Amino acid sequence: MTPFAELSQFRVDISEHIALVTMNNPPVNAQGRVFHEEAALIFDALSDMTEVRVAVLTGAGKCFSAGADIKGRAGVERPPGDIWQHNRRARECFHAITECRKPVIAAINGPALGAGLAVAAACDILIAAEEGSLGLPEIDVGLLGGGRHAMRLFSHSRIRRMMLTGLRVPGAELYRLGVVEACVPQAELLPTAMNLAREIAAKSPVAITLAKHALNTIEEMSLRDGYRFEQNMTAELSKYEDSKEAMLAFAEKRKPVFKGR
Repeated sequence: MTPFAELSQFRVDISEHIALVTMNNPPVNAQGRVFHEEAALIFDALSDMTEVRVAVLTGAGKCFSAGADIKGRAGVERPPGDIWQHNRRARECFHAITECRKPVIAAINGPALGAGLAVAAACDILIAAEEGSLGLPEIDVGLLGGGRHAMRLFSHSRIRRMMLTGLRVPGAELYRLGVVEACVPQAELLPTAMNLAREIAAKSPVAITLAKHALNTIEEMSLRDGYRFEQNMTAELSKYEDSKEAMLAFAEKRKPVFKGR
């Protein structure tokens, strides 16, 4: 039995060292307890699966994820501690994506709003369909949140405009701003994401894992401390067979054969 056999709000398909993870909670892939728990389980499991080198995350239907399940929460009396438990599950869901040892590519097929934006921002590389968008609509539904995740993607003024007005930024504008790597027609979204995933999967899995770990670690470090950490990771990588193979292949002008060790 795979760790994904009993998922109810996600699908996971693995091929060519790539895990295609599809949010599948119709109609808008809204996020509640099950969604957060399953997402955390998936990306924690992918960290340990040697057959997976990279993941692509997308949404079923016309929406990437519309964020929190507002309809499921409206008018419901919540018991003591419930909101803190919900907040903790949501945080860990997003962190599981960021901290996954494998790179995660977001294929933003439609609106990614609120907590949906947080899911997208937790990914390593973002690609959008023309129908894709990012937004923070919480101001209109009695909530707050998502601003800190948006700060990893947008400028000072744009974040505040989004958070204070509910502005949605469409795919073409996301590309113009450099938030996403590409904005493509819907039919080309998954092929584009999968081609990029294949490019990453062809690299040494050891090098890719250490590179993501380094990028996550140095994000809020000073230049001196961050570069020192990267240098230490380079020294660590040099101990592996894959590093020696990469150098030999380069010198011998041939394609490297990586073993993940």
